[in-house]
Amino acid sequence: MMRRDSSSSTSCCSDCDETGGRRAFLRELAAIAAGVAAALEIRPERAAAWSIGFATGRTAFRDAVSYAIPSQDGVTIDKDREVILVRYQQAVYGFSLSCPHQKTPLRWQEDEHHFKCPKHKSRFEPDGTFIDGKATRNMDRYAIQRQGNDVVVDLGKLYREDENREGWIAAVVRL
Repeated sequence: MMRRDSSSSTSCCSDCDETGGRRAFLRELAAIAAGVAAALEIRPERAAAWSIGFATGRTAFRDAVSYAIPSQDGVTIDKDREVILVRYQQAVYGFSLSCPHQKTPLRWQEDEHHFKCPKHKSRFEPDGTFIDGKATRNMDRYAIQRQGNDVVVDLGKLYREDENREGWIAAVVRL
């Protein structure tokens, strides 16, 4: 039942606890989520919210494509240009969409926070590091640089870790 205080235009439910009912609920909800994550042995860095989205980059010049820097950790896929843009642990990477094993398009596994090849089950960390499977190397990285609030991915410079380790390591924008 709703009571209206004649001296005020606010309403209050007689069954509510006005001294933090919503805050208490949110605290309890956070505690439950933390308990579930602990029970499932999910590491805190894996439990963090990730986003996945699709984007179309803007042509910056010649073979270069510009993307807004993602605001949080997550994966953005540009299907038209076959680019995966990843923000992970204060860094941004640009990857080829294809698995380095047999060029099958990779898929992001939200529940495990890694990439997986649907053909031969190779798995990769968000930074492109090979975990296991039929692939024999890390994901291929594009050269990338920061320009203001954007990153520019150079589609003409693709680094294979086994052929140009220094270029592959340098193909990152630190935030």
